[in-house]
Amino acid sequence: MGQTERLLRFWMNWKSRRPLKPDLAHLPSAPRAPVVSRAQGLAAAGHAAQAVGTQYELPGLWLSADEIHALLTMQHLLAHLDKGGLLGPHIAPLTERLHKMLGSGVRAGSEVARRIRVQTVGARKVHLPHFEAVGTALLRRRRLHIGYHGRGRDLASDRVVSPQRLIHYRDNWYLDAWCHLRKGLRSFALDAMSSARVLDRPAIDVSDARLDAVLGAGYGIFAGKKVQWAELRFSAERARWVSAETWHPKQQGRFDTEGRYLLRLPYADPRELVMDILRHVPEVEVLGPARLREAVDEKLRATLARVTL
Repeated sequence: MGQTERLLRFWMNWKSRRPLKPDLAHLPSAPRAPVVSRAQGLAAAGHAAQAVGTQYELPGLWLSADEIHALLTMQHLLAHLDKGGLLGPHIAPLTERLHKMLGSGVRAGSEVARRIRVQTVGARKVHLPHFEAVGTALLRRRRLHIGYHGRGRDLASDRVVSPQRLIHYRDNWYLDAWCHLRKGLRSFALDAMSSARVLDRPAIDVSDARLDAVLGAGYGIFAGKKVQWAELRFSAERARWVSAETWHPKQQGRFDTEGRYLLRLPYADPRELVMDILRHVPEVEVLGPARLREAVDEKLRATLARVTL
């Protein structure tokens, strides 16, 4: 008997005043199956296919949008995981369990996964051979010797770092660490590491408050203490999308009298912010600071120069 049938039988038995013990025994096996009052039951029976508040009804299971996203993301990660690794023998049972959580059985779970997709954009499809060493040093609080290729300056260097935390940002992995060469906090892309070796020396610890102040105050993955505030103005047409987006946790936004959207947000290094601004050209204006506006103008002029060649 499926989960939906059990709940329907539960309601019908209640309506006919039959004993409920046999049906109540089935409910613990149905994750998050709600037991409701008579009024709620009558309303639910008449509107079984409708959303309840912020919850959504899937076949036999009520999940929120965040829960669906989390489960499908786990399913996506497992599907692309190296089956020959440590977790290889455990992947199939985990996948089966996710199917069951998404539906009343493997077939229903597969149908949900087929109908709802989680797509990633901008992920660098590379093998991360040093992930285990980085994770080991991070959790055991040991220093790490890395060979690193800085893409910005196209320079290779050897670093000794004290790992602080791993960041999964825009489908790529980064290590926040104290760099003993530069004497400061830095973020390192794991796919840019040519080598990684755990050292038998304790890592220094940096407080979460300082990590957030230095690495989390800027915009995106680029860090910096000297924070400035960008002021952007989007057209009324583009405002319908941008006003619902989160560009930064501390952003400030409002509509003007003409329906345009004014967005104010902090940044330290303009590189990633400039790229995001360019996605909205020509429906966006940079009101300030002047250097940010010049950086966007420079990119646009360079693009036009290439087009006209």
